Amino acid sequence: MVARREIVTPGDLLAEGDLRPGDNVLREGDRIYALRVGLVDLDGNRVSVVPLKGCYFPKPGDLVIGRIVEAGLTGWEVDILAPYPALLPMSETYAKGHASKTDLSAIFSTGDLVMAKVMAFDRTRDPLLTAKGPGLGKVFGNRVVRISPMKIPRLIGRKGSMITMLKRETGCRITVGQNGVILVSGSDERAERVVVEAIYKIEREAHTQGLTDEIKEMLRKELGR
Repeated sequence: MVARREIVTPGDLLAEGDLRPGDNVLREGDRIYALRVGLVDLDGNRVSVVPLKGCYFPKPGDLVIGRIVEAGLTGWEVDILAPYPALLPMSETYAKGHASKTDLSAIFSTGDLVMAKVMAFDRTRDPLLTAKGPGLGKVFGNRVVRISPMKIPRLIGRKGSMITMLKRETGCRITVGQNGVILVSGSDERAERVVVEAIYKIEREAHTQGLTDEIKEMLRKELGR
């Protein structure tokens, strides 16, 4: 009933027939309706709505970039821009032995950025993080960009098309947190600046068609290629 990337509102009829409901939709009989204001996403026979606005809601397996709020007795409280504070236990870091609160503060200090993954979360407990894994842990020497978590799927693109193009055209390393925090690191400041501008443009114009080609043209013009 609708086209991909069409803007819909709650109650709009999206599809009829043998289709699978995805995120932010409701199935009644053989009909699928929108539950949020957002953009229609069609992936095979799966129909979803990508909200235009909203906060980050943690899911197990998500990569997030958060800020250390406080060191406790056995771990750290981390702000991951969700409605709930996250907990990073010391046992889920590479810190060795048993540490006191003083030692914990030496590992991660208040204000430090940390890259982690969501291990577990449900409505009965706050999100549980792990910093064990390749690339996880304290973040150093990156430009930090923050956008709406709802626009992260557009930044990544279908099958990673947008984010792959950004990396290829600029030579920058770009790490995307599902909570809307992105890290950018490049060989020169100009390339980093252009990537940041492109990310904000993608956030503003996520609903437009042909955005990947437009961003590619912008990058090549700005970088003189």
